[in-house]
Amino acid sequence: MAKRKRQRFVAIVDDDSGVRAALEDLLNSNGLRTRTFPSAEAFLQSVDRAEPGCLILDYRLPGMSGLQLQHELQAQGRAIPIIFATAEDEVFRHLQSPDAKAGAVAVLLKPLDSEELPRLVKAALQAPRKR
Repeated sequence: MAKRKRQRFVAIVDDDSGVRAALEDLLNSNGLRTRTFPSAEAFLQSVDRAEPGCLILDYRLPGMSGLQLQHELQAQGRAIPIIFATAEDEVFRHLQSPDAKAGAVAVLLKPLDSEELPRLVKAALQAPRKR
């Protein structure tokens, strides 16, 4: 009997509960499993055993920022594809440079496009993982 490949979940880290709920609904309606987290710290504390297949990460978070979380994951050797989300035009423009993006697969401006986001997430989930 062949083992079924377990579908990885998409982690959504955003301090706005309305944004988390909307993204969860959108991705679930596209057949994707999700888990939501209100902060970078909550994400780090909760996902020690189950590794997400993709991370949708708000850039501005209270406490540890999205960029700091990305650096922490890289320091831990965790190659999780990250899609940054921001509501700030200035941050969005800054993150368009490859150096500032620091390896994120995409940077999106809020409100997030309901067709583009699921497409990007599915591509990230199917891409080979870099270690």
